Amino acid sequence: MYRRRSVQPSRRAVLQVQAPGDPGVAAGLVRWFTERAFHFYVAGLHMPAAALRGRRPDRHLAAALADLDAACAHLRQSEGMTNVLVSGHGLGATAAAMWSDARQSGAADALILHDPALPRRLTLNITCPVLVLVDATGKAGEDQTASDGSRRWPLARRGDSAASTRLGRHVTWLALEPGSRLGDDGTDPRHVFDQLGRWLGAYMYGQARDQLL
Repeated sequence: MYRRRSVQPSRRAVLQVQAPGDPGVAAGLVRWFTERAFHFYVAGLHMPAAALRGRRPDRHLAAALADLDAACAHLRQSEGMTNVLVSGHGLGATAAAMWSDARQSGAADALILHDPALPRRLTLNITCPVLVLVDATGKAGEDQTASDGSRRWPLARRGDSAASTRLGRHVTWLALEPGSRLGDDGTDPRHVFDQLGRWLGAYMYGQARDQLL
């Protein structure tokens, strides 16, 4: 497991999970989190491509789910983290979503899923807040309040992925503007970082917004 500690004392962490073939972690993303008092960890997952054949966790996902169990247990028990945000890109994001659905409450405090390779018409019941970053299919919408009273902002225009996928009750779909992908160090990620800060402030810290964000 790779670890980059924040210079600010805290008991919160980002666990970035990497499956084979996933893009590398952008240095700017690590720096953004550590500057905001998140310790940043990267853990590899055993996850064959065959894991995507079904719509629910199966034997192909067992190793990846066990890896996530072990990594989060290490952060909470050995590292003393009380707040764990799990992030992934591609297959790693898929594993994080399936794992959170299978383990339910207490698995992660929040998920950030970047271009998850999710099967079509997937229905999960993830109980923690989820941010899904997807390629832009149109301009992101204005701040909105969902029918259940939860704040969802900014919402991406709900295209095929969002319309046919149900991940949970507290899900934000954010369409990325061109040149703002988190995985590419050569692009300008300011739009994504701005919205990421807003989402963290709204969903993880409620009305008492964290002054670091």
